[in-house]
Amino acid sequence: MPGTHITDQQAKLYMNLRRTHSRQTAAAKAGFSTSTGARLDDDPRLPSQKQTPRGRRRPDPLAPYWDSEIVPMLQATPGLRPITVLGEMQRRHSAFSLDLRRTLERRIRLWQALHGPEREVIFRQEHPPGQQGLSDFTDASALGISIAGVPLEHRLYHFRLAFSGWQHVRVVLGGESFVALAEGLQNALWTLGGAPAEHRSDSLSAAFRNLERDAAADLTCRYEELCAHYGMTPTRNNLGVAHENGSIEGPHAHLKSALQQAILLRGSGDFTDLDDYRRFVDELVGRANAARRKALEVERAKLKRLPQRRTDDHEEELVTVTRSSGFLLRHVFYTVPSRLIGHRLRVRLFDDRLECLLGGTLVLTRLRGFDPRNRDIGSGLV
Repeated sequence: MPGTHITDQQAKLYMNLRRTHSRQTAAAKAGFSTSTGARLDDDPRLPSQKQTPRGRRRPDPLAPYWDSEIVPMLQATPGLRPITVLGEMQRRHSAFSLDLRRTLERRIRLWQALHGPEREVIFRQEHPPGQQGLSDFTDASALGISIAGVPLEHRLYHFRLAFSGWQHVRVVLGGESFVALAEGLQNALWTLGGAPAEHRSDSLSAAFRNLERDAAADLTCRYEELCAHYGMTPTRNNLGVAHENGSIEGPHAHLKSALQQAILLRGSGDFTDLDDYRRFVDELVGRANAARRKALEVERAKLKRLPQRRTDDHEEELVTVTRSSGFLLRHVFYTVPSRLIGHRLRVRLFDDRLECLLGGTLVLTRLRGFDPRNRDIGSGLV
């Protein structure tokens, strides 16, 4: 039709038909006039190739500032964000409008692509089934959890299989300690029914904090022995390089977001007791794992068999019950029945509890307390 532009497809069809048909026939089958066919015979370029680039329709609002001020800023400090540049330009020039934000962001993004510094390259990792499991701790204070009205200061131990995404979560009352890692990891492996070939953690810097050199070496040895007990190769990502542990760092945010949403649906973050809260977390994680059932079936076939028993997931201390009917352990005083005064107890320290044994008999269990002065990350390894 007159005034209608032909498309590239019509032009290609015409040129193909022109090999065996006359101009009139080829133009008719392509859906345009013979005169248009004549123009294509003279100039066989496609219509899109004949279009001239559209010029600017209004003056460039950044022209007075771009080369003289903005580019020098970007060259001097390549890490500047567009919003920072916008704020600086508004400080220098009252006429620099906030409406220029999107234009400035696009222009800076283009400049960085053409003239900016080289960026770190991250290669996507392939995770074969049964190869890697990852552990890490994440702070859960933002969830606003309380037990019988008392705010709960805690973390979440998070284990995840890199291939299937199966995960295990445990509420941790202390800091990032070896005891919390050992108990959480073993609970995950025995729930899973197998062990991956490799166990990856962060640098364990929180657990090493404030430790003497001999204690740190002992902790390293214990961690390696724990992995060896399950036939796993222990690996760690480099300190401060979060993307090396990306298969667990990213899911942290998803986990806490899912917990936050579930708490909103529940209507309250207050629980009757710690076990009630732990059941809440287990139910949410269980529903998430159900969606990964097919991938987990593939991965389970590649996992290593578990040993016949667990290894130690606690520390032991010997204490004597004083005439005050209690004992002091790691700056915390615990009371016990007066009948135990004068007896020497062997105490097993777990992340959330103490088990007190007289000889080989378990005589009582106590919730573990933490010294407020050492409540920060890593307090479990004072």
